[in-house]
Amino acid sequence: MSNTPEIHSPSVGSVLPASFLLTLTGGGGLFWVVTRTLPTVWPRWLFFFCLTLASTGIALPFAALLNRRFASSAPVTHGILLRQAFWFGLYMDAVAWLQLGRVLTTSVLLLLAVGLGVIEYLLRLRERARWKPRRGKRP
Repeated sequence: MSNTPEIHSPSVGSVLPASFLLTLTGGGGLFWVVTRTLPTVWPRWLFFFCLTLASTGIALPFAALLNRRFASSAPVTHGILLRQAFWFGLYMDAVAWLQLGRVLTTSVLLLLAVGLGVIEYLLRLRERARWKPRRGKRP
């Protein structure tokens, strides 16, 4: 057995308060924008902002769950989980924006998802390359 501690991703329960806060804030804002405003410039931007909050909040526990299930050698922090969930929020914004212009197709959906996935993969690859494990005292 080695003396190095095992590296675990943050638990799903540790991200639930932030997830609930983001989802409730974004969902409440979306409800208000859709039911109480006209589609002018500022309410439209508020719609995208609230959509980002709501979809990031929804994706946060799933990001934590996937990172715990498929653990890597470099540790995953809460900041990384939030960034990964934010990519989903950004994806949802792009999908909604493209749908407004009636240019959303299946191939655009897939290319956008693959592109954001590649960006996240490259960021994680950079983090793994910079990570240095703590060296414990050898007996």
